[in-house]
Amino acid sequence: MKIMVVGGGGREHAIIKKLKENKSVEEIFALPGNGGMAEDATLIDIGAQDIDKIVSFAVENKIDYAVVAPDDPLVLGAVDALEEKGIPCFGPKKNAAVIEGSKVFSKNLMKKYGIPTAEYEVFDNIDAALAYLETAKIPTVIKADGLALGKGVIIANTREEAKDAVRSIMQDKMFGESGDHIVIEEFLTGPEVSVLSFMDGETVVPMISSMDHKRALDGDEGLNTGGMGTVAPNPYYTKEIADRCMKEIFLPTVNAMNAEGRTFKGCLYFGLMITNDGPKVIEYNCRFGDPETQVVLPLLESDLLTVMQATTNGCLKDTEVKFSEKCACCVIMASEGYPLSYEKGFEITVPDELKDSVYIAGAKLSDGKLLTNGGRVLGAVAVADSLRDAVDKAYEKAEKILFENAYYRHDIGKRALEVL
Repeated sequence: MKIMVVGGGGREHAIIKKLKENKSVEEIFALPGNGGMAEDATLIDIGAQDIDKIVSFAVENKIDYAVVAPDDPLVLGAVDALEEKGIPCFGPKKNAAVIEGSKVFSKNLMKKYGIPTAEYEVFDNIDAALAYLETAKIPTVIKADGLALGKGVIIANTREEAKDAVRSIMQDKMFGESGDHIVIEEFLTGPEVSVLSFMDGETVVPMISSMDHKRALDGDEGLNTGGMGTVAPNPYYTKEIADRCMKEIFLPTVNAMNAEGRTFKGCLYFGLMITNDGPKVIEYNCRFGDPETQVVLPLLESDLLTVMQATTNGCLKDTEVKFSEKCACCVIMASEGYPLSYEKGFEITVPDELKDSVYIAGAKLSDGKLLTNGGRVLGAVAVADSLRDAVDKAYEKAEKILFENAYYRHDIGKRALEVL
């Protein structure tokens, strides 16, 4: 089989490495991929948002199956366009990807169908939003409606911070058109849990839970990032909580999307908070999370391609999806200065014995050398029988990977270990 994976980060590298395990896979193309994937896939210089070129490439190269991994091409309708040409895909169609593409849509969906989430108000007028903040509970959360590279959320601890956030998003357009509409919502407290799930329109199969670390600095200080590391499973996600989520959140979401004529097939990511009132949805993503994928897929014992095809074909209930009982940790190595400004172009040295467990996110090949080419450069991943061992081994690997300007947090997994 010829497989095409759209995207170019660490998540896509993890997907490609897992797909390679299927013996029927002859070749994998990454569009655009990055230089660190060159040993695992054929890199094609087509951007993930260039839908026309993606479709043309797939048709010309007789692609048997496509995996559309990032949010942007899904929201733009990449799956619709590929399927119109007879190419089966993993990922939701445009009308279902709106569950991530518009926070206003997802919040209104949850309210309409009684899915637990934070209280909220929607605004498309800056004066109305600022007036609301005069009496809103503080802290509060301000979210840009559309996609913003995972960074379109600002937690405001004072009334002035909240007003500044609204002005930055709606007036200064810090997230572009994504900030034309905003959601101002209740600030929830409790442990956060990420649960990725395979979904075929009727059946939902949650993957192993994980814990992301969003802040740039140790101790959960600093700016929000795309994610500085993850561990799996998440110890806060007990069997009791999982059962409640299935009954109160997962199945109701499947049914709500079907009722709206927006059947969801692919990976639906549930960003949850375990509050004193039970689990609530913080956000939905219409795709695999990054870097959650880098700890979840190494624990998947079933064949990924088989499971993906089952979501496409609507036969997930008849397909085994089995996860290891081991634990995993991913430490993201970033460029100093991320998520703001940082230098690029430094050579990356990864020892040969680590290459199978390192997922490259931001790199390019130049004269045979792998150079840094992004904020988040790579993820060092370890799997072990205990979470303590997984964390220790992931850091041992990170210490052996070298590039100038390297930065990583030193407390990935600390909160999880405190619970055990």
